[in-house]
Amino acid sequence: MPAVTANGKELKTETIPCSLETFLREQGLMPKSVVVELNGNAIPPSEFADHLVKDGDRMEIVKIVAGG
Repeated sequence: MPAVTANGKELKTETIPCSLETFLREQGLMPKSVVVELNGNAIPPSEFADHLVKDGDRMEIVKIVAGG
């Protein structure tokens, strides 16, 4: 089964390859509420639909929190 590593944890999923936006939604995350580094490259939310998540990819996902 295909797998990616997100925040140090291996996630096995049959839905990849898919867009980064689709992957985030399937993980229960709103794309505009996170910052993503995919394979060492920072991806702006405006480009999530254009980037493909593939088997073996590594990412860091950080939730944006508002407040003071």
